[in-house]
Amino acid sequence: MKWVDLPPVWLVVFAVIAWLQATQFPFGLSLAHPVTMLLAGVLVGGGIVLTLLAVMEFRRHKTTIIPHETPDSLIQSGIFARSRNPIYLADVLILAGLCLWWDAVLALVLVPVLAWVLEKRFIIPEENRMRRHFRADFARYEQKVRRWL
Repeated sequence: MKWVDLPPVWLVVFAVIAWLQATQFPFGLSLAHPVTMLLAGVLVGGGIVLTLLAVMEFRRHKTTIIPHETPDSLIQSGIFARSRNPIYLADVLILAGLCLWWDAVLALVLVPVLAWVLEKRFIIPEENRMRRHFRADFARYEQKVRRWL
């Protein structure tokens, strides 16, 4: 059951709901436009790039990427110098891009819902663990780098 409680699983569930809304319940709503498709591509592509940049930092620092585990080191370099949670930000960007790509207008409401789920279920507990583990280092990091952007 533990594998279900991982951010990529939540992203897939939300994406499936968005796709179902687009294909089964469009209700005649549409944002279809070349600019929308471009924005969708930028969002999905940006999310993938953010994820790759974050994964590279995890590998470089030889620490865990698993959300429910305490990392061995506090990553403050690379993309983590701009966002404390670039992978979660990437998940939200990817969902927003998929909603636009599939023209799932009503499913766009899922984007802030996913952000809320990620924050409550993963980010806050992770930051509390890191606050206890890294103490002053995390306090300084938290002061200079925002949670999302």
